[in-house]
Amino acid sequence: MEATSLRFASAARSLGQVARGRGLDVPGFRSPPRLAGVERSVRRRPDGGATVSIRLRGRPWVAVLSDMIEGVIVTNQLSALAADRARTALWSAVETEELRAA
Repeated sequence: MEATSLRFASAARSLGQVARGRGLDVPGFRSPPRLAGVERSVRRRPDGGATVSIRLRGRPWVAVLSDMIEGVIVTNQLSALAADRARTALWSAVETEELRAA
């Protein structure tokens, strides 16, 4: 299944809700990345926030979701156990969203 901008926006909202609920910073999500030839890039802002840019076109949806989730992990500089717990919660949120959309 290929990624679409509507699915991307919906996933960004779901991931944002879960991240905020866990006390995490929510990055901005955009597409495509400004850097040529990359699938995902993270740009940090001076205010401490970040923008995660992801290429959608021609990629499997699950790869896009994975990049979005890893963008939240990287933005918050999570490691080890905290990263694992956040990934589990974020994947659960997008899985629930996918089931609703089906």
